[in-house]
Amino acid sequence: MTGTRSQRPAVLLALLCTATFMTTLDVFIVNVGLRPIGAALQHSALADLSWILNAYAIVFAALLVPAGRLADRYGVKATFCFGLAVFGAGSLGAALAGNVWLLVALRAVQAVGGAAIVPTSLALILNGMPKDRVARSIQIWAISGSLGASAGPTLGGLLVEASWRWIFIVNVPIALLALIVAVWTAPDPRHHPDASRPDLLGGGFLMVGIGALTLALVQGPTWGWGSAAIGGAFVVSVVAIAATVLRSARASSPVIDLALFRDRTFAWANIATFLLALAFGLQLLGLVFWMQEAWGWSAIRTGLAISPGPIMVSVASLGLRRFTARMPAGLVAALGGVALGLGAVLIGTSLGAQPQYLDVLPGWILCGIGTGLWTPTLLGTATSGLARHQTSTGSAIVQMNRQIGLTLGVAVLVVIVGSAQLDLAALPRFVHAWWWSAATASIGALTCLALLRRTSAVATVAK
Repeated sequence: MTGTRSQRPAVLLALLCTATFMTTLDVFIVNVGLRPIGAALQHSALADLSWILNAYAIVFAALLVPAGRLADRYGVKATFCFGLAVFGAGSLGAALAGNVWLLVALRAVQAVGGAAIVPTSLALILNGMPKDRVARSIQIWAISGSLGASAGPTLGGLLVEASWRWIFIVNVPIALLALIVAVWTAPDPRHHPDASRPDLLGGGFLMVGIGALTLALVQGPTWGWGSAAIGGAFVVSVVAIAATVLRSARASSPVIDLALFRDRTFAWANIATFLLALAFGLQLLGLVFWMQEAWGWSAIRTGLAISPGPIMVSVASLGLRRFTARMPAGLVAALGGVALGLGAVLIGTSLGAQPQYLDVLPGWILCGIGTGLWTPTLLGTATSGLARHQTSTGSAIVQMNRQIGLTLGVAVLVVIVGSAQLDLAALPRFVHAWWWSAATASIGALTCLALLRRTSAVATVAK
């Protein structure tokens, strides 16, 4: 169907929330399944397994902005349907993969689909829902993403009990059904075929740069920090990131619009988002691996134990809004960073060889509350000072930085704890990882104070 407003708004909203839920779920569901995947595919090195997460995050981050621009040029509905098809195909391929590196490649395919789904689902809400229901629909759409994060660890643990392949198979019928419903009910907002083509070369440079940096970090302990391979990876990373900046300065439709960083709020919000996402990425995988490796817990037990953190992200982002409504957005985000860091300190001081979950739980809940405070606040604050026509690109850039932060958080964890046998003897290294996370979160919290001139958290997020 064509047109600018859907004739079935309830069905459309359910479709878009389902797609968003699926893409968010897939990030958290895989964390719990990493060790079972490694055991099944006879690949135990943490450095290698981490690429199952990193490949998705790097490709997703680099393609978010180009995907939005491609949707403007070739059509929002067509790009959304393309994303569903690619995500479903990538999920089916991942479920059938027979080795780790093929799985890593298919996770990158999934990321191509996810990058097309996220910006177009929001665009379909803005263009397809009745005007008086747009604001409420965006809130429901955002909640669906939080629910995906909350359900991921528990659902992942349940599915892995049957087989790790189910954590990918579950996406296939959802994507197929969503694609059928999208063809039937999604509106087809007017696109602009004369719009400039997105700078895919710049996106490629960004993927190479972040990928090479991640490779150097995760393989450094194994290959040797002074080895030619690691030195070459660092050089490639520097050159590729420099090429990204140069392309962004010259391209008509860059992957990173450098002009946006002239806005002080946008610049500081991106820095804070990167730092806090790095701290949280380190925490999540670190706790999963400690429970599975040192404590010997099953995937389902680990998933249930991890789930309070993501649940508190949703609870804090929605339930505490009434208390933070009149507070400066910078202060709310800073408090979130402090909570994230304090939670890391509590876990670092309580982590032990014996599986005393109740000793770890308070710190993990605090980490979830902190993430629930800083994530929506910074995502909203980043674009609050931009012109209306810049907000979509600005939002994509800050989400890109968040994904890069999560990726490097995983890489830093590998650097600190190593890729060897992660048993009880690794306790000091895991404790050090929590100290590093606390330090990074503290720096991120201080960075948030640069945003104190913003009025209130609600005003910023709701803009």
